[in-house]
Amino acid sequence: MGIANSMQCLLWLLVLMVFLQFNYSDEFLESSQYEAIEKIKQLLNFPQDLSSWSDNTDFCNSEPNTALTLVCYDDNITQLHVSGYNWFPNLPQDFSTDTLFFNLALLPNLKVLSLVSLGLRGTLPKNIGLLSSLEIVNISSNFFYGEIPGEISYLKNLQTLILDDNKFTGQVPDWVGSLPSLSVLSFKNNSFYGSLPNSLSNLQTLRILSLSANNFSGQVPNFQNLSNLQVLDLESNNLGPNFPTPPKKLASLVLRKNKFSLGLPKELSSCYQLKKLDISFNELVGPFLPSILSLPSLSYLDISGNKLTGKLLKNMTCSQELSFVNLSSNYLTGELPACLHPSSGSKVVLFSGNCLWNREQWQHPFSFCHNEALAVSIEPHKEKVKGGNGKAVLASSMVGGFVGGIAIIGLAFVVVRREYAKKKASKTPQTKLILEKVSPAHTLKLLNDARYISETRKLGLLGAPPYRTFVLDELREATNNFDISNLIGAGSNGQIYKGRLTDGTAVAIRSIKMRKRHNVQSYTHQLGRISKIRYCHLVSTIGHCFDCYQDDSSVSRICIVFEFVPNGTLRGVISANSAQKFTWTQRMGAALGIAKGIQFLHTGIVPGIFSNQLKITDVLLDQNLHVKISKYNLPLLIENRKMDTRLSSSGSKGNDGQRCTYWKLVFVTLLNANWFKKVLGSQRLLPYGVDQFQTPHLQPCFWG
Repeated sequence: MGIANSMQCLLWLLVLMVFLQFNYSDEFLESSQYEAIEKIKQLLNFPQDLSSWSDNTDFCNSEPNTALTLVCYDDNITQLHVSGYNWFPNLPQDFSTDTLFFNLALLPNLKVLSLVSLGLRGTLPKNIGLLSSLEIVNISSNFFYGEIPGEISYLKNLQTLILDDNKFTGQVPDWVGSLPSLSVLSFKNNSFYGSLPNSLSNLQTLRILSLSANNFSGQVPNFQNLSNLQVLDLESNNLGPNFPTPPKKLASLVLRKNKFSLGLPKELSSCYQLKKLDISFNELVGPFLPSILSLPSLSYLDISGNKLTGKLLKNMTCSQELSFVNLSSNYLTGELPACLHPSSGSKVVLFSGNCLWNREQWQHPFSFCHNEALAVSIEPHKEKVKGGNGKAVLASSMVGGFVGGIAIIGLAFVVVRREYAKKKASKTPQTKLILEKVSPAHTLKLLNDARYISETRKLGLLGAPPYRTFVLDELREATNNFDISNLIGAGSNGQIYKGRLTDGTAVAIRSIKMRKRHNVQSYTHQLGRISKIRYCHLVSTIGHCFDCYQDDSSVSRICIVFEFVPNGTLRGVISANSAQKFTWTQRMGAALGIAKGIQFLHTGIVPGIFSNQLKITDVLLDQNLHVKISKYNLPLLIENRKMDTRLSSSGSKGNDGQRCTYWKLVFVTLLNANWFKKVLGSQRLLPYGVDQFQTPHLQPCFWG
């Protein structure tokens, strides 16, 4: 009986020890994770007001915020998201990324690690390989440099690897293709170089491959067998010359700004799930595949800036999803398909710089595309002449030589006769008027052509380049990513930046944040009006750019690109402190220029633009000191803000207000100068300045 009791007590003691050991193990694990998180917060100089943690805080149940988010499962941290977008950490000088990742390694069940925009510097520590449970890694928008550590290859569960917007260098290692579960690989905006490893074609689970804005070169691996690949983005590299064969399930293909110089593969016409295709600014030659236009899911197509040839037909079919098409700067001929015509829908369609019959946008003459097409075409294979045809060849050569000789003699006769006619004409000048009988329709066509040529010459004299659509990367490059040093103005209608395009053209870029969400098609009409605002006394618009939300592709911002006017404002040269003074003739010219500019806004386009409420600071001076009105009310600006009903373009008050504005500008330009007051002197025509001018018909402008 005593032995039985002893055994029972021993058994209970053993159970108690096991229970205490498990409890102690859980507490120790929780304690070590808590200490690791506290250490990470200290290393990152985490602001105290972003978290209310204390020694007794259950961090697994703490409320997430914009800077720090923790996700737990069974009291173990499985996700850690740290973002510096809203608080910009000021890391101490002795900060060490090795220490940071050493503490991260104390989280053994961590599956998601996101360290974004924290200012982390140095090489990526090798002890990242200790986080064997990692499935998602995002360390974008930091300052990591050097090569990718090979220890990442130990992370066999890795599904997403994002290293965007850092300074990584070197080549993409071959072991990347050995990660069995990798589905997202994004290395955008780094300094990687060399060729892409062929092992990438082994990633059967890969869905997104984004390697844009690096220095990759050489051939693109064969991705045709990657059946799950949906997004392939290789923009802004040096890849080429062969165009990659796309997988059939591809939804987005972006190869913009590379060195692809051969033709388009026929397989491209079989990508029925393709929604976006951007192959602009390469050196692609050969025929454009019209079947691409009819891909059922295609909504965005940009082939501009290549050497693609072919004839477009009016009855070609297009995808009903198409919302943006850019065919500009190729060698296309024929007629724009009816399904792409701007009047047939709300699409944005750009096709200038080809040889199309449509003249709504500028085109080359047909001969330009014909000659260029011959220059880039591939010579057909010439078969060798067999011996049995030698006589036929000899006979044809003799006939050709005989015909050529007769042609040369005839040409010489024509030249001699023409010279003789010229000499005779010089002696007896023609005075007879020749009248041709032409049909009224032909006469109307000549008049229309003459009007078109006149308008073309007028635009050419302005010196502004043709209106076109820009991409956001072009404007970012022109303004150094909209750096504050390039900011030259700001107001209720957005910011204005000075920039320089890649061809050296100086521009002013107005960035307008849209208050309401609309798709691209909603702005087609307004942009059409803006593109027509070309006049010698108005600042010309030379293009626009859309910045869209990623969730629904609605427009979040529109950038309007203007010509840059270099010599400041009119107020600057007529002020008392100006080093350069306007003469009386220059003042008269400026006043007339303002009047002509306002008249063009009223009558030069239909419908006119009224209610501009111009100020003297809105009048700029170009390199020849000619005035150009800058801040006229663009249709987009009017729609983007609540306008006073008294300034309605349809009412007479708007026109009266415009006339008053004009007269104020004229009087300030002509009369509000100290030297002119002294000239008038004893006549006392302007004793107290413009604000006291009492002319009856102008009194409502100043006092009403």
